[in-house]
Amino acid sequence: MTKGTVLLSCRELSLGYEHKALLSGLSLDICEGDYLCIMGENGGGKSTLIKSILGLTAPLAGEIVRSEEVKRHGIGYLPQQTGAQKDFPATVEEVVLSGFVSTEQRLFGYSAEQKSRALMNMGKLGILEKRRACYRELSGGQQQRVLLARALCAASHLLVLDEPVTGLDAVATQDLYKTLRYLNDTEHMAIVMVSHDMRGALREAKQILHIGAKQVFLGSINDFLLSPQGRRFGGEVQ
Repeated sequence: MTKGTVLLSCRELSLGYEHKALLSGLSLDICEGDYLCIMGENGGGKSTLIKSILGLTAPLAGEIVRSEEVKRHGIGYLPQQTGAQKDFPATVEEVVLSGFVSTEQRLFGYSAEQKSRALMNMGKLGILEKRRACYRELSGGQQQRVLLARALCAASHLLVLDEPVTGLDAVATQDLYKTLRYLNDTEHMAIVMVSHDMRGALREAKQILHIGAKQVFLGSINDFLLSPQGRRFGGEVQ
């Protein structure tokens, strides 16, 4: 797959609930190597957009076209952590392997290839030595690494993350950003991330999608900082 390949296209999307649109006329392409951060006000449609990208919610209008790579390999998803997830009674290896459940039906356990990929992803994220440890006994940063390894088992081209640094301390936050930067720069994984961490978004992302009550911005970091939205919200990180 060559760089720049379109993985997913949103075409004139209208998103909302019960025929009430929260977001209208949104068009964007997500390509291999992209790093898109979605920001904006609560209730503006960020979560609905993520659910639509994942195929969990149908748009009110428009369409989402997924490439054959995405259809075949799926989308890796790192959701917001809940209290129940943090207390999940399973080993690290079991959690990581569960990423394969959504990609294909398991009749006779995990294959040797899947187990090998899980070990590779745990090694890539620095948690291989923790594979026998109980997930709920890990720190918040380690748990995010486990869930990210799980997401990598579910997909190889596109990652979607929902507020991944919420609840993490400064060291764990920078560690997670460093890992995402590696996956994006070295492995050319496309990353779509919803975040309220504007400082991190402006430093790490390549594009910003800012969803406001009356206006939507989609463009580069520099263009965002020059836009009305960027001038309004960018002052928070100066």
